[in-house]
Amino acid sequence: MRRKLAAGNWKMNGTLADLGELDSLAETHPTPGVDILVCPPATLISAAAARAGKGPIQIGGQDCHHADQGALTGDVSALMLADAGAHAVILGHSERREGHGETSEEVRAKAKTAQAASLMTVICLGESLGQREATNTLDIIGAQLSLSVPDSSNGENLVIAYEPIWAIGSGLTPSPDQIGEVHDFIRARLEKRFGAGVGRSVRLLYGGSVKPDNAAEIFAVSNVDGALVGGASLRAADFSPIITALESA
Repeated sequence: MRRKLAAGNWKMNGTLADLGELDSLAETHPTPGVDILVCPPATLISAAAARAGKGPIQIGGQDCHHADQGALTGDVSALMLADAGAHAVILGHSERREGHGETSEEVRAKAKTAQAASLMTVICLGESLGQREATNTLDIIGAQLSLSVPDSSNGENLVIAYEPIWAIGSGLTPSPDQIGEVHDFIRARLEKRFGAGVGRSVRLLYGGSVKPDNAAEIFAVSNVDGALVGGASLRAADFSPIITALESA
């Protein structure tokens, strides 16, 4: 059985004063029935990991470089994330692919390095509204999946997050049938590439305007093993109902 995962991406939000949200989350879910991952900005990872301790919340990063070290001003390596206390890293988020021109090949190189550093890699895939309207969705997702995921992947070090670009922060959400179509497609592709055992063990998350009022409907969809949550993960009061809905799914 795949253990479900509620992952929060704080993006470029948060200071030390906001880490009290981790305390509130841990108090509300002291022994959660799902895994909980919070990915704050890099400046907070060490403090967040110390704050989380051995409690129910794991801490992750939001990106890493494919090199372990070097003359790369402003970049952070996977080894640095792990050293700071991170257990995971988000890679290939649409805001990185679009805003920083990251290619799927670059995401793959980062993921390979992160997995070698014993980090769980949460690799994001997603189509634009234009691609969705052109009924090109599965072609886009298939290509991103093939090029972004390294051969070293398995059910322990790989999580796939389907995040339709047009739904991120927009308040728009695909229908359950649309989400199910993509998640079933990803599952089938993973099984074909890695075999049934590994393919069925990789967790598939949905991301894109996940909120307390739509979480239960999303979690009822085939092959949805949790969510990658943006804005609603910044406050425990908003993230907690999503976690509860996932525990009940």
